[in-house]
Amino acid sequence: MPQFPSRRGLLFGTAAVSAGTLLVGCTSNDTGDKAGADKQPAADDKPGKEVTIGFAGPQADHGWLNAINDNAKSRAERYEDVTLEITEGSNDTAQQIGQIETLINKKVDVLVILPADGKALTQVGLKAMRAGIPVVNLDRIFNSPQAYRCWIGGDNYGMGLNAGHYIGEKLKDKSDARVIELAGLDNLELTKQRTQGFDDALKNYPNIKKVARQAAEFTVESGQAKMAQLLQAQSKFDALWNHDDDQGVGALRAIEQAGRDDFLMVGGAGALSAFQAIEKDDGVLKATVLYPPTMAASAIDLARALGQSKGIGGLAEFEIPSSLTLYSAVVDKDNVDQYMSTGFK
Repeated sequence: MPQFPSRRGLLFGTAAVSAGTLLVGCTSNDTGDKAGADKQPAADDKPGKEVTIGFAGPQADHGWLNAINDNAKSRAERYEDVTLEITEGSNDTAQQIGQIETLINKKVDVLVILPADGKALTQVGLKAMRAGIPVVNLDRIFNSPQAYRCWIGGDNYGMGLNAGHYIGEKLKDKSDARVIELAGLDNLELTKQRTQGFDDALKNYPNIKKVARQAAEFTVESGQAKMAQLLQAQSKFDALWNHDDDQGVGALRAIEQAGRDDFLMVGGAGALSAFQAIEKDDGVLKATVLYPPTMAASAIDLARALGQSKGIGGLAEFEIPSSLTLYSAVVDKDNVDQYMSTGFK
C-alpha cells in the first residue's frame, strides 16, 4: 500500500474540494472569530449583489445535523449581502416539501436543500429549478440531476476506505490481525457505501481479517447495545471501526464497562467528543474519519456565488461545478488540533 503522504489528510480515495477552502471570486485574509466553519477562509468577502438564500434541512435530531444548521447560519452571517431564510426542519417529507414550497413562493434567489429523503423530495427540487431558482443539493442527493444546479456532500465510500487504510497501516506488521465493524443503519445506502469502502481497503492487507460486524442506529443507546454484543461475541480483536461518533459515545461506554483496552478504535464523522478523546489519548479511540458538517457553510458559499453569477477562484471556468465531493480526512493525535474547532456536539 502507498504510505501516508502527510498528516493533513490521507490521500487514499477520491479527489475533492475541502469544505472551508472553497473560494468564490477573490479570497480574503479574514478568518473570523467564531468556531467551526468560521475559522476557515470565507468566500469573497467583498459585498456584491444582494442574495436571499432559502435553507431547508431535516430536523436536527443528531449532533451532525445540528452542526449542519449552525454552519449554514454562521456562514450566512459573515456576508452583509446575504439574507438567510431558514425553515424549522422536519423529518416528515410532506412537511419539508411544504416548507420548501413556501420558500419558492417567497421567490428566494437560491435554495440550499438537505432533504430528509432525496428520492421523496426530488419533485420539489425540480419545481424550484423550473421556477428559475437554482438549487444547491446538500449531501443526500436527489434522484435527478435536473433537480439541482450543484450537489455538495461527503464521501461515504471514502470514509470507509480511509478508515480501513488507517487501521491497515497500524496492523500491517501483525500476523493474523482481526478487526470488527460497528456500522450505522443498514437500510441506508450511505452505510453500505461506508462498509464497501472499508472492505475494499482491507483487501490490501492480507494479514487482516474482518471477523464481525453489527449495525447500530446512529444513536448513543444503539451504539452501546450493539457494542456490548460485539464485545461478548469477540473475546479478542485488534481494531474496531465505528461509522458514527454519536453512536460511538455509547460504544465507548460499553467498552469501558467491559474493561477492554486491548484494541484500537477509529470513529466516524468528527464529533467534538471524539476529538477530545483523541487529544487526551488515554483510551482506545485513536482516530476518526471526517464527514464534515462544514459542507453546509460551503453550500452557502456556493449559493451566494450562484446568486451573484460568480465562479470559484482557482478554477478557469466562469461557473461553479455541478458537484463537489468533500474529502474524508483522518484525524488522529498528530493533527487533531487543526480540526478541533470544527468538531460538533
